[in-house]
Amino acid sequence: MSRWRPPQAASTAIITADGQRRLKAELDELWRVRRPEVVKALAAAAAEGDRSENAEYTYRKKQLGEIDRRVRYLSKRIPALKVAQGAPTDREAIFFGAWFEIEDDGGTTHRYRIVGPDETDAATGCISIDSPLARAALKKRVDDEFEAQLPGGSQRFTVVAVNYDEFK
Repeated sequence: MSRWRPPQAASTAIITADGQRRLKAELDELWRVRRPEVVKALAAAAAEGDRSENAEYTYRKKQLGEIDRRVRYLSKRIPALKVAQGAPTDREAIFFGAWFEIEDDGGTTHRYRIVGPDETDAATGCISIDSPLARAALKKRVDDEFEAQLPGGSQRFTVVAVNYDEFK
């Protein structure tokens, strides 16, 4: 059995200004802080002698590889991203960067923000513009009903509120 997997679909290359700042800060922190620390620890582990049985050396090599992979990804991804500037002219409809509240059939209210795929965060309600829920919610207005094909099956929602005041 092979480990080959089909490549993922290309994600939308858009990001909020705040998301771009966070990615740039992550890249800077990885390159200027974490990588030098790991290289220093790797050199110390290598100086201990036999590398084949040195767990610290093996761990630090793996950690360095992970940092280098992330740095390489961010170095290519950040210039390719288009930064969304400001809110759209039609502030009554759901577009990129909007905070919106929806109510499901059970009466539960959910609050989300549509952001780029590189800045999603389930804890804060930031969902990717490529997600099924975001795709279904785009261009909807307050009191509009829509159906989204989610992993758990099809669900119906009603838009309760749309807000761009927190757009950065």
